[in-house]
Amino acid sequence: MKAIIWTEYGPPEVLKLQEVEKPQPRNNEILIKIHASSVTMGDCEMRSLRLSPAIAFFMRIYNGINKPKRITILGQDVAGIVETIGKDVRKFKEGDQIFGSTGFKMGAYAEYICLSDDSDLAIKPNNMTFEEAAALPLGGLNAIYFLKQAKIQKGQKILINGAGGSIGTYAVQIAKSSGATVTGVDSTDKLDMLRSIGVDRVIDYIQEDFTKKDEKYDVIFDLVRKSSFSGCLRLLNKNGIYLQANHGMLRRIRGSLASMRSSKKIISGTVLGGTDDLIRLKKLIEAGKIKSVIDRQYSLEQIVEAHNFVETGQKKGNVVIKVI
Repeated sequence: MKAIIWTEYGPPEVLKLQEVEKPQPRNNEILIKIHASSVTMGDCEMRSLRLSPAIAFFMRIYNGINKPKRITILGQDVAGIVETIGKDVRKFKEGDQIFGSTGFKMGAYAEYICLSDDSDLAIKPNNMTFEEAAALPLGGLNAIYFLKQAKIQKGQKILINGAGGSIGTYAVQIAKSSGATVTGVDSTDKLDMLRSIGVDRVIDYIQEDFTKKDEKYDVIFDLVRKSSFSGCLRLLNKNGIYLQANHGMLRRIRGSLASMRSSKKIISGTVLGGTDDLIRLKKLIEAGKIKSVIDRQYSLEQIVEAHNFVETGQKKGNVVIKVI
């Protein structure tokens, strides 16, 4: 089968298209014929190890000091068809159209993958293409996990910083489906797209710093690591909630300490979503309340170009890899 092999840490050019052996499912596994995957900033950061020094160090310890050894195929989002099942599999059957996340196992930049039947997988929404479904898991699971912590209610005001990315575009739509009024913050070229998915008010961070304004919010969902911590807290109403996604350890510690001495709540951490949240996303999709925003699609052979584009930070929503 064809797969994109991760040969060393570095720029997109370290990703190589190769022929490798097709995997065979164990008793508790399903063999998925992959139709589509996606490229996320997380894939790019893992490939290049452009991470905090501590996380980069532990990544090398886990996956190889000088080059990748344990994980050699990147890609977490997957959509495809179950081709074969192990004898102990009960959750899926051959021919099922499924989507989900491979988790830290990665491996979705390939024509086939074997995953256990208790992985974060679900039947694909019936009103989505494979490409649209492949754009959903990572961004959608992050968005729904954090917004559940905030318990968004009708009439609340929420600001989403980084609203135009993979997580942000789903967060906008999930918040709107809950009846919230949404302000989206992102760059100039993404504002029209944000309006098209329901954002009530947009702020162009290139033109103005939202943390220096006076409008108050019930929830701030911060997907960008550069915003002022104290500035975000200042904009929260009493008992407001500040959601920090993908922030570093020091920022998380600062949030924990601030929560102890304030009526405002700061929520950080790692996404603990799974199949239940995938099914929630599936229901929202099938009800027409959310959709995938896809900026560009690439083939496996164009993986270097896809990674280069994602690293520009200019993508609107998601970048999809079309395998078939």
